[in-house]
Amino acid sequence: MMYDEKKLEQIKSSFVDWDENKVGKQLSKNPERKETFTTGSDKKVERLYTPIDTAEMDYERDLGYPGEYPYTRGVQPTMYRGRFWTMRQYAGFATAEESNKRYKYLLEQGQTGLSVAFDLPTQIGYDSDHGLSEGEVGKVGVAIDSLRDMEILFDGIPLDKVSTSMTINAPASVLLAMYIAVAEKQGVSPDQLRGTIQNDILKEYIARGTYIFPVEESMRLITNIFEYCSKEVPKWNTISISGYHIREAGSTAAQEVAFTLADGIAYVDAAIKAGLDVDDFAPRLSFFFNAHNDLLEEVSKYRAARRLWARIMKERFGAKKEKSLQLKFHTQTAGSTLTAQQPDNNIVRVAIQTLAAVLGGTQSLHTNSRDEALALPTEDSVRIALRTQQIVAHESGVTETVDPLAGSYYIESLTNDIEKEAMDYIEKIDNLGGAPKAIEKGFIQKEIQNSAYKYQMQVEEQERIVVGVNKFRIEEKDKKELLKVDPHVELLQKKKIEKLKSTRDNEKVEEALEVLKAKAETDENLMPFIIDAVKEYATLGEVCGVLREVFGEYEQSVIL
Repeated sequence: MMYDEKKLEQIKSSFVDWDENKVGKQLSKNPERKETFTTGSDKKVERLYTPIDTAEMDYERDLGYPGEYPYTRGVQPTMYRGRFWTMRQYAGFATAEESNKRYKYLLEQGQTGLSVAFDLPTQIGYDSDHGLSEGEVGKVGVAIDSLRDMEILFDGIPLDKVSTSMTINAPASVLLAMYIAVAEKQGVSPDQLRGTIQNDILKEYIARGTYIFPVEESMRLITNIFEYCSKEVPKWNTISISGYHIREAGSTAAQEVAFTLADGIAYVDAAIKAGLDVDDFAPRLSFFFNAHNDLLEEVSKYRAARRLWARIMKERFGAKKEKSLQLKFHTQTAGSTLTAQQPDNNIVRVAIQTLAAVLGGTQSLHTNSRDEALALPTEDSVRIALRTQQIVAHESGVTETVDPLAGSYYIESLTNDIEKEAMDYIEKIDNLGGAPKAIEKGFIQKEIQNSAYKYQMQVEEQERIVVGVNKFRIEEKDKKELLKVDPHVELLQKKKIEKLKSTRDNEKVEEALEVLKAKAETDENLMPFIIDAVKEYATLGEVCGVLREVFGEYEQSVIL
């Protein structure tokens, strides 16, 4: 315990006196704005927090020091006094040529890492000339059909100098193979590559929907990547276990932590069952969280997640390496909080969310742009979003000391509450047979749906104010200067594929795809054979098509 029992009794007595007298008199004259105050996740907020609320805490057991177990206060001893987080603006649209220009612009503006957004056809393993791709090519990200597109995407960008994050899941193995092949063409060996591939299929079944293969086969591809990269691409983060989309779907902060870590447990279990040693792959696991509007709840969420993951890895999986216990995470500000109404208000929202991520100790951050509720962001909007990070880094003062909100009775109490609620959920998921089984039974989806519905009802009944939407509205003119993707992009991509297929060695392509198909029917690691296929310029759709033939496709259950 952090407090003397006698002193705690004195505080309890004085608190009662203050509550009955000072507060009572004030309330009789000026009632509070509402009967109950809550966080953004609808967790009750007390009027005042004191040592009574953190009386059971033990400093060394529950907090400790930055860079030491249980990592509540951060994964590095000096945090941002050493270097800032990676400022990584998520970008990608239209063709590889257009996205390459945007990446170079962002790097010129001071961005320190790349983050690739892929279009929907790419995300679900279809080429741009597939019938199901019609109308979606290049719309929400860049269209990547083959190694040729990947070569253009990173033209003039030295892959041994930048860290790249790729938000891709079901066909993650194929896009990573293309990235490795591009690097090789630049003369960069795989062991020099730094970055992250999202590669988190479970959250696709839960909250997002860009899945291809059934669960078991998807988990095989993920563990294949773990194994291959542990030997060949050792600096690469092989998965970014994502709570971001779970939160965007409507979960609470505690649910975001619980369901994300439950997915993480499933990936660790799968890798161990595949014969991997936990300390060989766990150091390259990374996480991806949302930064919502409730600043103090979000800070507490990140601290709770770090502590809980460290305990899970140590106590449940017997991990021994320090890096195996450390929850390192990328953060993105909350797209679902952005409004089409009065879009300049989104700059303020993103600034608050940026502070939450930084005060919570993120390793990497993307800040959304003000116009993203309307369209893909313009260069001006992206620059403001990046400048938001730079102002917090260089002007706010919050980076000068490690974990500056530690010791706040409210922060520590909320951190404890979120950890406990998240652990309760994890135990329920364990009892259902683990995250894949809980997803199959609809448990996780239903919990998120209930939270999302409750939040929406609060907004509609004005119990929760969204500035510019259900209060403080104004008459607005039509929005101008929005970025629009030229519909000719689809035609351009189709012509590229046609030209590629007429100039590549199609016999070698067929041979590589046949080998891949044969190996998919065995238990062998598929990464080397996927790399061989993309090097021969087999398209994304062709590689995924072969795997579809062998694995089949996932069919989602209806959750009512």
